[in-house]
Amino acid sequence: MKIFVGVALLIILASLGSAFFFLMKDKSRSSRTVNALTVRITLSIALFLFILFAHHMGWIESTGLR
Repeated sequence: MKIFVGVALLIILASLGSAFFFLMKDKSRSSRTVNALTVRITLSIALFLFILFAHHMGWIESTGLR
C-alpha cells in the first residue's frame, strides 16, 4: 500500500511539473497547462478517495496521533 501511494504521489508531482513546464515554455494559446493541472487534480481526488476506501475496507489502519 505504501508503494502504491508513493507512486501515485510521484505521478501527481510529475503532472504538476509538466504543468509548470508548459506554463513557462509554451507561449501559444494552447490548453496544455490546463490539461496537466486537470490531470493533477483528478489524480489527487482519486488517491484521496482510494485511501478512504482502503481504510473502510480495512486494508489500512489509522495509527492515531503519537
